[in-house]
Amino acid sequence: MAQDSIRSPASAAVCVSLSELEAGTVSLETLEQAFGETSLGIILVSDLPEKFTQLRKRLLSYASYLGNLPQDELAKVERPEAKYSVGWSCGKETLANGRYDTLKGSYYAQPIHDAELEVKARKLYPDNVEMTSPNVWPDESVLPGFEQIFEELCHLMVDTAALVARNCDRYGTAKLEGYREGTLENIVRTSVSTKARLLHYFPPPEAMTTKETRPDSAMSIDDDWCATHLDLGALTGLTSNMFVDEGIHTPHATADANGTLPSLPELDSHPDPKTGLWIKDRSGRTTQVNIPRGCLAFQTGQALELITQGKFRAVPHFVRGAAPGKGGHIARNTLAVFTQPNLWEMVDEKRHFATLAREILSAGL
Repeated sequence: MAQDSIRSPASAAVCVSLSELEAGTVSLETLEQAFGETSLGIILVSDLPEKFTQLRKRLLSYASYLGNLPQDELAKVERPEAKYSVGWSCGKETLANGRYDTLKGSYYAQPIHDAELEVKARKLYPDNVEMTSPNVWPDESVLPGFEQIFEELCHLMVDTAALVARNCDRYGTAKLEGYREGTLENIVRTSVSTKARLLHYFPPPEAMTTKETRPDSAMSIDDDWCATHLDLGALTGLTSNMFVDEGIHTPHATADANGTLPSLPELDSHPDPKTGLWIKDRSGRTTQVNIPRGCLAFQTGQALELITQGKFRAVPHFVRGAAPGKGGHIARNTLAVFTQPNLWEMVDEKRHFATLAREILSAGL
């Protein structure tokens, strides 16, 4: 891709404060700048609760502890019968070129719990094991506190996403014919289809750090850590990256005197400044978006595009790994929370979310 089609890494994302979302004072113009036709499809939220900083650092540290567990421990929390959509998954998914993705490990869980709705989902969609299978967690003796911290941070992110959704609903009722008040907020707050994914991008293999595997300017093939894609759901919540030098700080899951796992030291940045999240806008330009540690980001998905009749647009995005020679022993950890409608909820005049998901996943989009 030509150099003039790449935007500066200086974040062009719209940023609003939590208090603005709570007060409902985010202007409709700001929402259009964040999510509209010419946008990056992402918004940053600042001034989060004080506990967010600690929860983020603890859970993202757990991603390194998890990724470095012995294979026999990881096998205990794999669920092939759920198509690896809950618990641990590594090397099970294929990338666009058909090879298995072994550069990252994922831990999946569904953080919103409602027994009645979960039973309904399983009865109506018994074959949709990706979204109806129960969570699984490592034993407390292996990763003490993991389940609690995972769910606590997810709930904070879902609550924040619901405030973003509430403001999007203001836009919908003002701008869209027939839009029902509270549509998106209700989806975000109540859907048991919401899926969280804790990600551990492993330090690059030695071969990728010692020889050039791609041209540095060829952005179309730089999506090696996570291939270019659109999110499926409504709003995707994202934490900032945590970069850990695992060559110096080997993440062995050994509890301290208090029975907890200490947070790992975090690098201020990756040695390769191009490593991380990139978004392709409507004109095909590629923009790096850096999420500050004290912020959350919320990205648009395909369900949201349909629900807003195309006014808010899902955008292609990818994660770029380190250029050859710049990876070292540095891992990248992050958490994504995909807020998605319940399987039976309509996303347009003809399709339930289950139908949309089946169409998109079967097409490999």
